[in-house]
Amino acid sequence: MEKHILIIGAGPGGYVAAVRAAQAGARVTVVERDHLGGTCLNWGCIPSKVLLHATELLEKSRHGAAFGLIFADPLAVDLARLMARKQKVVDDQRKGIAALFRHHNIRWMAGRARVTGPGRARVEQADGQVQELSWDRLILAPGTRPMGLPGLEPDGERVWSSDHALSMSQVPRSMVIVGGGVIGCEFATILSALGTKVTLVEALDRLLPLPSVDADCSKILEREMKKRKVALHLGRTVQDWGPDGDGLRVVLGPSPLVEPPKGKKAEPVTVGCDKILVCVGRRPNTDDLGLSGLGVAMDERGWIKADESMQTNVDGVYAIGDVLGPARVMLAHVASAEGQVAASCALGGRERMDYDAVPGAIFCRPEVATVGLTEAQALERGMEVRSETVLLRTMGKAQVLGELAGMAKLVTERGSGRLVGAHLVGAHATELIAEATLAVRHAMTAEDLARTIHAHPTLAEVMAEAAFKATDRALHG
Repeated sequence: MEKHILIIGAGPGGYVAAVRAAQAGARVTVVERDHLGGTCLNWGCIPSKVLLHATELLEKSRHGAAFGLIFADPLAVDLARLMARKQKVVDDQRKGIAALFRHHNIRWMAGRARVTGPGRARVEQADGQVQELSWDRLILAPGTRPMGLPGLEPDGERVWSSDHALSMSQVPRSMVIVGGGVIGCEFATILSALGTKVTLVEALDRLLPLPSVDADCSKILEREMKKRKVALHLGRTVQDWGPDGDGLRVVLGPSPLVEPPKGKKAEPVTVGCDKILVCVGRRPNTDDLGLSGLGVAMDERGWIKADESMQTNVDGVYAIGDVLGPARVMLAHVASAEGQVAASCALGGRERMDYDAVPGAIFCRPEVATVGLTEAQALERGMEVRSETVLLRTMGKAQVLGELAGMAKLVTERGSGRLVGAHLVGAHATELIAEATLAVRHAMTAEDLARTIHAHPTLAEVMAEAAFKATDRALHG
């Protein structure tokens, strides 16, 4: 008998789950409270990359003389046209998802869904009508929204969230970005290129303070941020802020998350700015879904708990994507993979989600990409490993591009040579990580990489060079 699968949320997890379930013969209904594509398409991955690409072109043009090119001076940004391009890319992608739904006979409803009991849900549609639905299987993919800080909640005027920054009508003269994680670093890249005087504040002692990001990658990024005139305040938090003439005054004090500083470093620092951008994480969209009545287990912050088949504690109810929280991996491509697992298991499959070879891609400049374990993580697990690093500047293609900053680090298991982690920083690192992801996924060795012929001249040669070094036969130094 044909099963009816209800999916709440049409982001990269929800819409992929819908397509896979429909391909497997299920009848599928998707309810989305906002736009198709979720956070990634509308307020995250895609629009931010449009801005990042534009600012990369801008910066390359500013350095055109080094390549024998002459551009009109000064170069200018038409922000309205840039935002129009961003919206066109987003709109085209939304149309693509809608076309997928039509092709697979997936029913899409715009509105707010609320679970009213086992096998039942109510949808408040955009036109005000209410419709009752029944379901055999439920896949929860409601996503997340930006999180503020107590006393520093985004209002769209003085204090922005990432959503506000992606829709700005004017480039701020100066900005304090609170949070040196992925989102904060990407916006520091965008805004500094557009001419904003950026101050980046991070409560921990390094940029990108994520367990999956190698500390050496953070060091290189910090050095390059300083070259971009981004003022870094690590190990500090916002103690106070308020109006100061036409702008704002922000007081930064020592962070309680790091070892207490001494001397002048313990004294507060006052920074002036026009806007504050808060990039400190996200919160789950689970507060109005009716999940507690269904008995779905969540933690104290509202993150849903699920097993490796993506099933919650309630039979026939699955959860995927960012709503699983930081205990999993909050990335769009992970949500898509989880969506495929959930769709399969909802229809009787036995797939399980594997998080051991998930690539991370951070699109600041220089880019940062990771897969597998860092050296620190491997040592914490009691593994015996070695790490070898090759600078990107030793590659001929890096010299051609004028993109010298960066490195490739391979972490391999002693004895077997098995690749357990790769960490890249530099131009196109987010593309280069695919080779390492395949290698980690299939337990390949440094010898396997070293014996793989890499085209010349390419940036990918840095992987071969790192593998040569990891097998004690470095070629270029």
